[in-house]
Amino acid sequence: MTGLKRPLNPMPELILAVLTERGLMTAYEARPDYQKNDYLGWIARAKRPDTRQKRLDQMLDELQRGGVYMNMVWRG
Repeated sequence: MTGLKRPLNPMPELILAVLTERGLMTAYEARPDYQKNDYLGWIARAKRPDTRQKRLDQMLDELQRGGVYMNMVWRG
């Protein structure tokens, strides 16, 4: 990721594994750097494991569907 002014959020091994397992790594990599960074930070900031899972599930769903970012229409 480059061009971001905010600190970069690290890619947790669990998220990398799930993206790879579900064949969504290409969809993830196609997103702009700010979206990838936002998704990772948003998931990491969840205090409860169930909230973290819910956010991960939302990211995975949005990557699979395409055209959606944080429940908003996105025309990438």
